[in-house]
Amino acid sequence: MEVLEAIQQRVLWLAVRMVDAANHERPDAGGIKVGGHQASSASIVSIMTALWFGFLGPDDKVAVKPHASPVLHAIQYLLGELDRSYLTRLRAFGGLQAYPSRTKDPDPVDFSTGSVGLGAAAPLFAAVTRRYVDSHFGPRPRSRFISLVGDAELDEGNVWEAINDPATEALGNVLWVVDLNRQSLDRVVPGIKAARLEGLFRDAGWHVVEAKYGGRLQQAFAEPGGEALRAHIDAMSNEQYQSSFARTGADLRDHFLEGGDGDVKRFLERVPDDDLAALLHNLGGHDLGELMTAYRAADAVTDRPSVVFAYTVKGWGLPIAGDPLNHAALLTTDHIATLRDELALGATTEWDRFPPGSPEGQLCAEVAARLHPPGPTEATDASSPGPSPGPHLAVPAGVGVATGRPVSTQEAFGRVLLGLARDEAVGPRLVTTSPDVAVSTNLGGWINRAGVFSPADVPDYLGEGRLLGWHQSPAGQHIELGISEMNLFLLLGQLGLAAELSGELLLPVGTVYDPFVARGLDAFIYSLYSGARFVVVGTPAGISLSPEGGAHQSTITASIGLELPRVTFAEPAYATALDWLLCDGLTRVADLEHGESMYLRLSTRPVDQSPFAAALARRGEDVLHDEVLAGGYLLVDATASARAGAAAPVTICASGPVVVEAVEAAAALADEGVAANVVDITSLDRLYRGWRDDLAAAVRDASRPSALSHLTTLFPGAWARAPIVTVHDASSHSMAWLGSALGTRVVPLGVDGFGQSGSIDELYRAYAIDVDAIVNATLVALELP
Repeated sequence: MEVLEAIQQRVLWLAVRMVDAANHERPDAGGIKVGGHQASSASIVSIMTALWFGFLGPDDKVAVKPHASPVLHAIQYLLGELDRSYLTRLRAFGGLQAYPSRTKDPDPVDFSTGSVGLGAAAPLFAAVTRRYVDSHFGPRPRSRFISLVGDAELDEGNVWEAINDPATEALGNVLWVVDLNRQSLDRVVPGIKAARLEGLFRDAGWHVVEAKYGGRLQQAFAEPGGEALRAHIDAMSNEQYQSSFARTGADLRDHFLEGGDGDVKRFLERVPDDDLAALLHNLGGHDLGELMTAYRAADAVTDRPSVVFAYTVKGWGLPIAGDPLNHAALLTTDHIATLRDELALGATTEWDRFPPGSPEGQLCAEVAARLHPPGPTEATDASSPGPSPGPHLAVPAGVGVATGRPVSTQEAFGRVLLGLARDEAVGPRLVTTSPDVAVSTNLGGWINRAGVFSPADVPDYLGEGRLLGWHQSPAGQHIELGISEMNLFLLLGQLGLAAELSGELLLPVGTVYDPFVARGLDAFIYSLYSGARFVVVGTPAGISLSPEGGAHQSTITASIGLELPRVTFAEPAYATALDWLLCDGLTRVADLEHGESMYLRLSTRPVDQSPFAAALARRGEDVLHDEVLAGGYLLVDATASARAGAAAPVTICASGPVVVEAVEAAAALADEGVAANVVDITSLDRLYRGWRDDLAAAVRDASRPSALSHLTTLFPGAWARAPIVTVHDASSHSMAWLGSALGTRVVPLGVDGFGQSGSIDELYRAYAIDVDAIVNATLVALELP
């Protein structure tokens, strides 16, 4: 324990000093603060010291609360996983991130945790993923999935959505540790009731452990009269207890005894003033022995998740301990100097690791060897190389979809998924999930074939022979969630990191009603930021859903897909285009090094497939396939009529099911002598990226753009500067940028209000995306100066 205490103090010092150096020794950051959360880091130092140096194994995965980033890096440094140069580069460009980041920090980080509440829940879904992987590909070394959670994070609704989802039940390899310092960003949290929080976890089926009082207080409670002291502390308000940390000696005694009875006063008369603070502030969350006892008690229960409530002090060990405004407070230079002297460090030794021969250095080396054992190429015994991220996976370019009749992209999606299920390499790695909308998003056929995942076989009491079978077993490949879009994207994110965290590549596909993508957007962003790869299908979308009404009709989601990094947004109109795009998306999901996710926005509107068939015959499959994947292709080619002396040409750009109206409008315009090309934009995202990347390369080199992006090839010859009409069953601005990209005038049509119930014809007319509106917009575009 003496060695651990010394390591704990060094971790505290390094974490605090990192923040100090970033704020006081770095050149001015342009008039804005750097920050770093010294008090929040100090709160969890004991929890993390006990965890890393006394509990973790090499296969365990940990999510560290966002504000404890300096503590994580301090521990990694002492274990030899971080170069010393990074200690002075906290929150600097190319240095240590403000919050733990899987993709941007230089040292190992299991889970990104910058967004409060999401990082806390991520290990829960990583454990769901591990349970799935073990069931389908064989068990691998046991991992514990651990979340270090700030108590204020339990205010986040997504935490409770995750805890209460049936998919996360009975995960005995999950441990949460709640850093219960009773403070949020701006205040001491009034009336926080740990017992109520513990009850919520118990009601959800969790095993609850308390680390409330340290050994010194527990020993005092066991003495005659000690129960009165315990009762007094238990009854004390958070505000009164927190404010006691700024006091010592007789002042602390008087403050602490307010509201207490004579028994408490008589008991404390035995404690000298100089020893009073060490006794009264002896909480379990800062007692290393008590913490390790709590961790072992949690680990002994393997049939359900466990949570440890560790009572701590925000700012522990620092002059700002317990201060209601310590969240953003920084220690002064004098404070730092005093702390340095107390630890017997000097200006030349303050960043040092422990000497290798010291007891602390030896323990650090032992822990480093345990947590980061040599890989198979370095080990003397490579008989157990550990899990592999999976083989290179060859996803077919397409599976083929029958197009002899009108078909919606949502229906085609279900067919493509069934086709992929028959592929011997791809089928076993596909896993789908949905927040209780699997059938209405066309996963029914897939579920009938693949089954529903359950850790154990569940009898189907409704019987066989139904249109939708719901056979639940460990072999099932669909994970059904409750109605929570946050859980959908958190699970997709962890399924999409299965290769990295569970040693097996998965191809995750999630479906959700498109308007509710926005409901889970925070978790969507979080999963992309974490480097996860998956396919999400937003369907049905737009006012094409018609009778369903405005609450189920999406308008802004195309813009969301276009603007999100690390995901390709696509909205095909035709079944074969969807086939190609989905297969390409899964190919990129399978790329562990350079892959990305895909967001498909689909419709329930049946669409005649013959215009696509005509384009296929005209362009050839190889060329059209590449154009579809690049973002768009010429669906209707009016070049011949333009050469025959028609009026000035115009291009109609459409995406998704309104391509039908675009084609009809082009025919109507041809009857009026106006030559109108129709470009089917399959992926606004890829078109924009290609154009932007071409410009970005020119900006870097201060040269002229090459004009070689795919966008420019869609507007050949006379159409290069022709007016454009854009039409989209989404906000009109999602395609309006095409005009500026091409240097020509544009009339954008789209849905810029909330939808309502009605037929497709009625709604398209009301929101001006019908054939007449497109024709009129074309005439307006031709007349604009």
